[in-house]
Amino acid sequence: MSETDIDTIQGKIEDARQEVGKRIVGQREVLEQLFVCILADGNALLESNPGLGKTTMVRTVAEVTDLGFSRVQNTPDLMPSDITGTEIIRETEDGREFVFEQGPIFANVVLADEINRATPKTQAALLEAMQERQVTAAGETHQLPDPFFVLATQNPLDQGGTYALPEAQTDRFMLKLVVDYPGYDEEQDIVDIYTSGDGTVPVEPVLTREEIRRAQELVREIPISYDLRDRAIKLVRRTRESEAIDFGASPRASMALVVTAKARAFLHGRNHVSEEDIAALATPVLRHRIILDFRAEREGLTPDDVIASLVS
Repeated sequence: MSETDIDTIQGKIEDARQEVGKRIVGQREVLEQLFVCILADGNALLESNPGLGKTTMVRTVAEVTDLGFSRVQNTPDLMPSDITGTEIIRETEDGREFVFEQGPIFANVVLADEINRATPKTQAALLEAMQERQVTAAGETHQLPDPFFVLATQNPLDQGGTYALPEAQTDRFMLKLVVDYPGYDEEQDIVDIYTSGDGTVPVEPVLTREEIRRAQELVREIPISYDLRDRAIKLVRRTRESEAIDFGASPRASMALVVTAKARAFLHGRNHVSEEDIAALATPVLRHRIILDFRAEREGLTPDDVIASLVS
């Protein structure tokens, strides 16, 4: 691919970010990390209090990238087959036969809303899909669409009737994004936009799935110096040695940190990874992969605090 074609794809990605910005006011860092996750071909976990636009954000990203979208509203009575699909009996000219009816997991972008409200059995149904990009039902394997992303949300406040995600599941998420409250001026804009007219903001698809796949290939080709690669690995290894951390991150975190740093470099129009890319992605890559020591928690430290100290 020529340099002109690469510039074209990078320009379209920037257009997609601008298009999402028409509907999502502020949240620039979260949106950047969300696009980084897509370019790195990973899954993301979005956490915030209710009413901060997580669902709207994910739906809008799917719209501007022209990707197939489905939403799963997780509840305690949701069954694994409600997500993956099930075999049904269908009448044909030759009689009755079993046909696999695809579930909502068969989409390019799957929004798993309030994932921690699903039972562990249902949460486990997402594991194979997230890791292997396939679903097994009645002994048959069904490939999921390409590209494929699970973007899950959870509310950190209301823990009644929830089931904590096991470490094996949280480790499947490449990034954990924390959506914070907007600033005063941003909240003014949000109120003005959604309380005037019909309250809708149209967006246009500007990025095709073929361009996303090609961008993902280009991201993997971006070089990273041995020095920066080793810096990323040593940062992850320090989470296993820190006295403030009971359980540190696995080598999967090292891989995630390097590939997301490449994706951020591509997003910023660069053909190399910088130290800034490593520092910017350290927290979203690591915050859900470490468990703090009880003394650190007693001192009021958060995973973000500990990661910041390790980075510095």
